[in-house]
Amino acid sequence: MITSNTPPAQGGSAPISLANVRALFGRPQRIAESDFLRREIAGRMFERLDLIRVAPEAVLDAGCGEGADLAVLRQRYPDARLIGLDGSLAMLGGAVERQRSGLTAMNRLFSRLLPKGPAGGRSKPAELLCGDFARLPFGPATVGLVWSNLALHWHPRPDEVIAEWRRVLRDEGLLMFSCFGPDTFRELRAVSKDRNGVPQVLPFVDMHDLGDMLVHAGFATPVMDMEILTLTYDTVEKMLADVRALGGNPLQTRAQGLAGRASRDHLYRALEGGRDARGKLSLTIEVIYGHAFRPVPRTTSAGESIVRFAPRK
Repeated sequence: MITSNTPPAQGGSAPISLANVRALFGRPQRIAESDFLRREIAGRMFERLDLIRVAPEAVLDAGCGEGADLAVLRQRYPDARLIGLDGSLAMLGGAVERQRSGLTAMNRLFSRLLPKGPAGGRSKPAELLCGDFARLPFGPATVGLVWSNLALHWHPRPDEVIAEWRRVLRDEGLLMFSCFGPDTFRELRAVSKDRNGVPQVLPFVDMHDLGDMLVHAGFATPVMDMEILTLTYDTVEKMLADVRALGGNPLQTRAQGLAGRASRDHLYRALEGGRDARGKLSLTIEVIYGHAFRPVPRTTSAGESIVRFAPRK
């Protein structure tokens, strides 16, 4: 069950290992258990997108995973160039299969309903690429919409990612993203520490810090908001399985090797002590949403002012 409310946020950052991230997302069958949350957040992002009028010629899904959002973006923008980028080849393999099966079914429908045109009534497949969010393989001003669902928090330098997203956006292009905030997994953070007392849960970046990064990168009037979702469980095992399925622990400082039985028993006892009056266990998810536009420049690279004239309507 998912419920929501809105408490204050906290600051934070983390030494994330991209190699650990790739390994954690290298087993799509394990990640699949948490897809319910990504679909829920995607739906809330698309509701926000409904309120914004954009007609991008090219769309980038940064952190596309197995491509679920690509299918919806294709429906929204049927004529746009659609690009899916992810850091995991294994996840992209799932996107290839999803796209192949989806296009096969769609093209069968189109072949019956639509007249044969230059494209034969076929839907355009998305381009799928493996790469680093902070080093995109595109030139400047390439896309009109950058979309990223629950991916930004897995990168060690979100400031560089945001700056790169601005670089590839065209003037008046839109960035829309979601990511985890610092209250995420707070029940687990309070009790899961290594032998040196270091929490073994990622300290996610605060909403206000992300807003500052957007401004510093040159985005215009960023809009940030957040909400708290509460997942409830009957067993500790299922709670921890979902935490692992949501990405687990990609920190460079994470403990190496298997935890001993004593550590495991201590963790389970601590989590069991958090049951509510109904006997349920709770897991907090803080979700941050942000969107911003790349503004039209007012000066040239040499510092000269740009004055634009438009004919009267």
